[in-house]
Amino acid sequence: MSCVIFRFYGDLNDFLPEDQKYKSFSHFFKGQPAVKDIVESLGIPHPEVDLLLINGKSSDFSHQLIGGERVAVYPIFESLDVSAISQVRPAPPRDFRFTLDVHLGKLAAYLRMVGFDSHYSNNASQDQLVNDAATESRILLTFNRKLLMKKNVDYGYMVRSRDPNLQLAEVLTHFKLVDRLRPFEICLVCNGIVRPVPKEEVLSSLPKNVLESLAEFHQCPDCGRIYWKGTHYQHMNDFIQKIKKKIKIDV
Repeated sequence: MSCVIFRFYGDLNDFLPEDQKYKSFSHFFKGQPAVKDIVESLGIPHPEVDLLLINGKSSDFSHQLIGGERVAVYPIFESLDVSAISQVRPAPPRDFRFTLDVHLGKLAAYLRMVGFDSHYSNNASQDQLVNDAATESRILLTFNRKLLMKKNVDYGYMVRSRDPNLQLAEVLTHFKLVDRLRPFEICLVCNGIVRPVPKEEVLSSLPKNVLESLAEFHQCPDCGRIYWKGTHYQHMNDFIQKIKKKIKIDV
């Protein structure tokens, strides 16, 4: 039986039992397993790891442990960029697009509201979610840590909060997206890109009071939903400002 000393940092401790949080601890094993196998056996999904140091040197997930090593495992830190030395971080995604599991429908709508392409279906299987994330280089958001441990998931994050309002702030903070918001460009219902539409084309679909008071309209070409700057728009805009303020306060 061999032994390695592990230390996990930052919010990776969310995955650990109390007696292993925020401190070094011993882990015993047989054979010469890849460090990725041990890290995930301890409950840490590999997409949440940003830097892996073995005896002080940056290593990749395939490194085989023999015993006696000290392993330090780091998450993505908001103020620390380790991309130049990390051997576990995949190439960055082309842009920030998400796939969300069946429990995160409200978060999907919120992400669309602030301008992020977000795939969501309330009956998607786990295989569908993983395949969607893998084939389109999407970031998989889920409550299920085991889903993030699938080998073909490169980008992912386990949402901690159960409150959709807090979930949005959590995801925007984790991926440093507060300066990338493009509110009201994506359809909340189907994830299509909304486009300006002449008032004359939507006359038959809108309440009379809206037609009389507003002149600017947008429509999703995929599902046909129409958007305008009414009371609901003001409520959503106020909500976005509160989220941005919360993120700045928390930081």
